[in-house]
Order: sequence, then structure tokens, then C-alpha cells
Amino acid sequence: MSMTVATEQIDRIVWNQHQDPFEVLGPHLLEQNGKGAKWAVRAYLPNADAVVVILPDKRKEYPMQSVHHPHFFECTIETPELANYQLRIKEGDHERVIYDPYAFRSPVLTDFDIHLFAEGNHHRIYEKMGAHVTEVNGVKGVYFAVWAPNARNVSLLGDFNQWDGRKHQMRKFGNGVWDLFIPGVGYGEHYKYEIKNWDGHIYEKSDPYGFYQEVRPKTASIVANLDSYTWNDADWMEQRRHTDLLTQPISVYECHLGSWMHASSAEPAKLPNGEEEPVVIAAELNPGARFLTYRELAAKLIPYVKNLGFTHIELLPVAEHPFDGSWGYQVTGFYAPTSRFGSPEDFMYFVDQCHLNGIGVIVDWVPGHFPKDGHGLAFFDGTHLYEHADPRKGEHKGWGTLVFNYGRNEVRNFLVANAVFWFDKYHIDGFRVDAVASMLYLNYCRPDGQWVANDYGGCENIEAADFIRQTNHVLFSYFPGILSIAEESTSWPMVTWPTYVGGLGFNLKWDMGWMHDVLDYFHMDPWFRQFHQNNITFAMWYHHSENFMLALSHDEVVHGKSPMIGKMPGDRWQKFANVRALSTLMWAHPGKKTIFMGMELAQWSEWNVWGDLDWHLLQHEPHQQMQKFFKDLNELYRGEPALYTADAGFDGFEWIDCNDNSHSIVSFIRRAKDSDEYVVVVCNFTPQPHSHYRVGVPDHGFYTELFNSDAGQYGGSNMGNLGGKWSDEWWYHNRAYSIDLCLPPLAVLILKLDREKTAAALKAAEETLDAEVSAE
Repeated sequence: MSMTVATEQIDRIVWNQHQDPFEVLGPHLLEQNGKGAKWAVRAYLPNADAVVVILPDKRKEYPMQSVHHPHFFECTIETPELANYQLRIKEGDHERVIYDPYAFRSPVLTDFDIHLFAEGNHHRIYEKMGAHVTEVNGVKGVYFAVWAPNARNVSLLGDFNQWDGRKHQMRKFGNGVWDLFIPGVGYGEHYKYEIKNWDGHIYEKSDPYGFYQEVRPKTASIVANLDSYTWNDADWMEQRRHTDLLTQPISVYECHLGSWMHASSAEPAKLPNGEEEPVVIAAELNPGARFLTYRELAAKLIPYVKNLGFTHIELLPVAEHPFDGSWGYQVTGFYAPTSRFGSPEDFMYFVDQCHLNGIGVIVDWVPGHFPKDGHGLAFFDGTHLYEHADPRKGEHKGWGTLVFNYGRNEVRNFLVANAVFWFDKYHIDGFRVDAVASMLYLNYCRPDGQWVANDYGGCENIEAADFIRQTNHVLFSYFPGILSIAEESTSWPMVTWPTYVGGLGFNLKWDMGWMHDVLDYFHMDPWFRQFHQNNITFAMWYHHSENFMLALSHDEVVHGKSPMIGKMPGDRWQKFANVRALSTLMWAHPGKKTIFMGMELAQWSEWNVWGDLDWHLLQHEPHQQMQKFFKDLNELYRGEPALYTADAGFDGFEWIDCNDNSHSIVSFIRRAKDSDEYVVVVCNFTPQPHSHYRVGVPDHGFYTELFNSDAGQYGGSNMGNLGGKWSDEWWYHNRAYSIDLCLPPLAVLILKLDREKTAAALKAAEETLDAEVSAE
């Protein structure tokens, strides 16, 4: 037969150099008249020996002939319409029947999708990009789409084509997006993109929008169904929409799922249907252990956190990452929860169970950088696509990672949509955005001469700041009641102010200054603390400028910094007492709370990403007592509105005395929002007890001792005030009343006016006085 297509076009297909294979392959109308139509059907099928076209009615078959190339086939068919035909392919002794991918021309991505993506405003682009099981012309298959504007060619690789990039060449259309619908494939298929640059170099890439990835060290993406899980948290989600979290108690248990606890590698993990899940060994350094699955963590971690009274679990990044020891901050799969612990549906189950147990889920999010791994975003289409080309802007040399180009609309869209994705598909309750300062400053960890100033000559990354504002604006528009927390270590202004007044739009910021100050203070021998009272009091000079979260995070218990109890001076008893005093101060101080796993155990070793927490310590009474201490502290915190409702307001905190540095004692009042409820907090940061220490108080009455960090049940000396103290009409600290307290060593007391007991005592006194007057 004569060719109906130019030889050069066939060569471009054979050599995988065509940017629109639909121009050559698939059905093409040759003639049309009143009697019917004549079609040419073309297919390029490497390894095929013979091909036959089968029409839908299957009444007639049309053998195809090789044209110009032994694996390029063509035939002509006279029929009014030609759709949904199939190809019967003979390869050696095997035959298979497939639908022709190049017979399905209609893209799932619309022109409007491309328009929004190009301007950086397609907030749910993940519903179109990536791999999606769909139906086109009544035929089920998977639609693939990837952004690679500078690539010469893009092909799909997968189990469905023996990882041969010649077989499924993709089409390039609007704004550099490549797409292809492959009929007959479905969920569970493994795939990658084969990307060629203009020099002919080939890159095999995981899907940037892939929802699931093979367990490392494998790197293929997996077609996943994110709509199959049935959620049970509707009540939680509805209540969240109407909750102002800034007026709620928030105490966060920060957790690294891979090192909280392991299971024996000999113990199989069970799937919901009773089948065994493949064992994932935790690390070479711990060959006898395997990771717990998301479902096993739901059964063990959630009850543990609930019992301790924490309101939220914060997860170090669960987005896919290649190296177990990296803590998860070098992300290669921004849209995929790591497969180390199970499937996307398993992670949904974990979040769902958290909500059913009254626990919120915060996920660490890493939009500041990404690693250079060959299967990831780096040099994605043969050019610096997601990162800056200039290493002075595009690389964190200290971390060995690349910096996102926030000025490129499509890159910004990738990240904004990724933020929406985790809240939308996984129902998470908050983000803790990692390393915000590294995004905001062009000279972050860069010496002079190795960074590029902005258009105004400054070091501020204006594009990154705009990206952060856009992200927070979009998130709070879609998901009211969530948390967006910044780990921002500088004095960048208005981090937690709304975007409409020029703020970055977070609603909480880690108070890194408070953390460094108090840890330096508690690290000192108590005798020297009298000279550094400012470490304890300074935070209140700036506290009202932002909405702060106090955090003692994973960063403070690694790399030779020592575990929390190891930072403390003194003998063993004093170390425990110092940890209790620090923690009680933290819970009483304005600001929401975060501690890292293991601190509740008072473990003596630094956090080891390869091992477990030191659970064996719980056989010893001091560590049991420390665990109970945190449980009771959380119970107190959640039960006293004065400790959380007015964290950020000027009226929520009041010093009683911050100047007694000679005794290293501070005292203050925490007040509830829109209420006359308050608590009195008195802190003694030396081992010297005080049997008569007077503190001014606002009202006359009986002050119940709500909490004493020196209580015997926590391992303290059990000094205290026998349940509380009555105030005296003794002017002190510029107040008409005061209480005479016994201050335990290295301890914090929290007291509260018992209005009922006070009223009853006053009434009894009045009745007694009336009786005496009547008797006279």
C-alpha cells in the first residue's frame, strides 16, 4: 500500500522525536463524501510482528501493513465513523488486544485549566495533573499529564509497556503540558516519565503530582485512588470550621513516625482484609526491626497521645522522601504520603482515627527546598524548571538541596495546590511550615558575594513572601479553623498578621527566641541564674507582636545538643526537677505548646532516628512519674481557660513580680478572655526553698494550689501549701492582698482563687458576726 504520511513524520515517531504523536498515529480521516468516509489507522508498535484493527462490531478485521519501518503499521478503512477500535497485536508466540491510545484525542485538561495553571491560580490542579483513572468515550483507563515545557519529548514508562519509552509517546499542548490517555490500565500501575532534553539526554522521573510511590529504594509512582476511603469525621470537620483555635488549648506532641516505635521484622503487619502487608525493614542499623504501619500506629500512638492529654499530633514530614535518616525534610514526592508505613488509604485511616479520638493532625510541610535526587524535581525537564538556574539563588549548599523558583507561576501553583491537597484529600488540621527564614531571605546561610539582591537591593525574597501570603490566603479561604504555623527564626514583621494588612498570614509562629533564652537559662547552674533573669522575662517584651507557639522540638535533642534532661545542671534529682519546672513554666506562659516525643519520658539519650524511644525507662519510677506529670499538666491546661483563651492579647498576662532576680523567682497572672477567671503562677528556679514567700494577689480569698511541679507523685520533695492559702489584707506588690507561700525548690506553683469556698467562708463569717451582735 502507498504511505499516507510523510517518511520524515514516521522517522520522528520511530526516533521518539515528535511533540504531537497524534498528528501521525491513531485514526486520520482521508476522504469524506456523501457515501461515507475513508480512514487511515497508524500505529507504532515496537516488538510487534503483525497487527490487526478490530472495529467495535467485530464483524470485520483489517490487517495492518508495515510502512517504511518494520514496526510502523498502517491500514485504510472505509466506515462512516471510526472510534473505540482495538488492535490485536502478535508478538512472537503471544497475542494481545488493546485499545489504541492515539484514538482518544480529547484531553482531560481544558484550556481554562491551562490558563489558571499558567497564572498560578489553579488551586486543585492535582485533580488534572498526574495520573487519574477516568473514562473516555466509554473506555476506562488512566489519563496522564505532566508539566515539562522545555523537554524535547516526554514518554510514559510502566509495567504496561515493559518500561519502553517508545510505546507511549505523549503529546505536548498548552503551556508545556504533556498528556496521554492509556486505555485498559488502572489503579496500582507503576509508572514514570521518560523526559528527553534537546541534547538527547534522557531523565526518568517520578510524577511530581504522583499520589503514591514505591517503597524506597524504588522510585516509581503508582496510580492511586484517593476517593475510595469512607471518612467518619464529619462532626470533627464541621466543628473545626466554626472554631477559633487561638482561643483553644493547643498542646502538640511532635512525632517522627519512623522512630517512635518499631515492630519485630518477624511480626507481619496485617491489612484490614486480614492479608499480610510486605515488611518494610526500618534500617540497616536495626535489621531486626520493621516500621509500624499507619494502621498499627493508629492503634498504638493515638491512644498513647490521647492518654497523655495532648490536643494534636505533629508529624515530621510524611511526604515521600528517599532516605530514612533524613527525618523527611528532603521531599521527592510532595503529593504522596510515604509508602514506608502503608498506602494513602492507610494514612487517611490514621488521620480519621485521630479525629474520632479528638486529636488534631499537624503535618510538617517543606516548600522551601527539595533534594537533587535524579528521580525528583531537580533539572526536571532537562532545564532548571522548579529551581533557579543561578546557584546563588537556587541552591542551599549547606543542605545540598535546591530552592524553588517562587517567581515562576507554575512552580508557585504546584506548591499552593500541594498545600490545599493535604487538607482536601487527607483532612489534616494544620501545617508547620519548615525553615520559613530560609525562604524569606536571599542571603540565608550565604556569605557576601554568593547571593543576589532583590530588585530594590535588599536581601528579602519578595517572591517567596508573596507565595507564602498566597498560600495562607487560599488555605484559610477553603479551610477555616485550621492551623498554619511558621518556623520562622528571625524578626520578620507581621508573620501571623492577616494577609490583607500585609502580614504573611500564618496564625501561629514558633517562638524561637523564647526557646533559646529559656534553654540557656536552665542550662546554667542555678546560682548564676540570678544574673540572667532577663532570659525568663524578655519574651514578654515582644510577645504581643505575634501569635506565638512555644516549642521544644526535635532540633533541640539531636546533634550533640543533649536530651532535655541532659541539658539540666545538678544531680539526678535536680535534673528531673529542672525539667518539671521548665515544662510547667512553658504550659503557664502565654503561647500554644509543642514538645518532641520522648521528652515525656525524660529519656537520657538523644533522639536516634534509627531506633525507638527509650521505652524501657518506664520500668523505673522517676520516668513513670515524669510521664504522669505531663498527663496532669495537660489536664490542668485544658481545664483552665485562663491558660489558653487569651494567649495573644494584652489582657491575658500580668506580671506580679519579675524583678526578684536575687532569688531567681518570678510571679505572674494569667487571665481568661472575657471572664474574671485567672490563675497565679509563682516560679522558683533555684534549689533553695522558701518557707514564707509573700506574693501580691488581686482579690481576697482562698487560693487553691492547682498544680505543684514539686509534688511527691512527680518525684519532687512534696513541699507545698497543704492545698492552698488564704490571702491576707497585706499590701504587697502594689496590691491590696497577698498570700504567704511555701515555695518548693526548683518548682512552679499554679494557684487559683476558689470563689465558692471564699464566698462560703465570708457568708459564714457574716453569720457568725450577726449572731454575736444579736447576742450582745
